Amino acid sequence: MKKTLRFLLAFLIAFVLMMVVRVAGFTIYTINGAGLEPTFLAGDRVMVNRWSYGLRVGGKGSFFDYGRIVRRPVNKGDLVAFEHPQDNSQILICRCTALPGDSVNYDGQTLLVPSLEDCADSDYYWLESINPVNATDSRTLGFISEEQIIGRAFMVVYSHEPQAPVWEGWQTTRTLLPL
Repeated sequence: MKKTLRFLLAFLIAFVLMMVVRVAGFTIYTINGAGLEPTFLAGDRVMVNRWSYGLRVGGKGSFFDYGRIVRRPVNKGDLVAFEHPQDNSQILICRCTALPGDSVNYDGQTLLVPSLEDCADSDYYWLESINPVNATDSRTLGFISEEQIIGRAFMVVYSHEPQAPVWEGWQTTRTLLPL
């Protein structure tokens, strides 16, 4: 009886720790499109560090106002995971190409990424895919609010071809691949 109780307690502690790491620390997302080829391929499972820019708290649909614990800036060139502005259940990953206050030249039109001085609450970023064909990024979504940013992608954990059966399609060269 005592051994069973000890095992259940160890299992419960491991489960709680796993959930804390999953919710507050690191999350794995699946790449579905070709917007960031060759960096990411369809079927890649990418690890995102939720603490890269500070842990998000509060925001839309929350009792608390938006904020970040241990806030750090987004840098140009970072591979940023963020919520789609119209559908926060859809997660996208794009490269940061412009920071707040930078000018962006798009289709012959110069755009200024708003800075905190220009906006009431948040900083905004210009996030682009490498492959512009059918890409969902700032070229189609506009500026991305810091409130929508989840964290920085830093590793391809593993890759599996989307259409292949479970027992086939594993790409071993893309396992634990740092970005």
